[in-house]
Amino acid sequence: MDGFGPCPGPVELLVCTTCRSAPPLPQPAAPDDTARAGARLLDLLRRAGLPQTVRLVPVECLSNCTRGCTVALRGPGRWTYVYGNLDPALHMDTLIDGTTRFAAAPDGLVPWRERPDHFRKNCIARIPPLEASHV
Repeated sequence: MDGFGPCPGPVELLVCTTCRSAPPLPQPAAPDDTARAGARLLDLLRRAGLPQTVRLVPVECLSNCTRGCTVALRGPGRWTYVYGNLDPALHMDTLIDGTTRFAAAPDGLVPWRERPDHFRKNCIARIPPLEASHV
């Protein structure tokens, strides 16, 4: 046994709403009437038909500002993953696929080869479950 057990129940997809697309050069702050890329990503995800076990949670900053749009996947008894470099126009299918796979994995550990390619190449952090006594 690994010291902690999977906990059934919903998972959360945290979406940074203050993220901008990763520009090659610094850009001025977006005007108030222009939605940032992270806010657009959240809006698209609200309409995307995520699994019912996934709760969408907007957050103001995931502190990954140099790596484009950022999300985190977490749940009780599961590993937490942080992914970056997401583009709302390009990665919706990838994000839905990866989130669906995460929600189906009781401990949050989706086998590496089964993760979407973008998730394999843009994982910012992997954090053990709070319940883990050792990893």
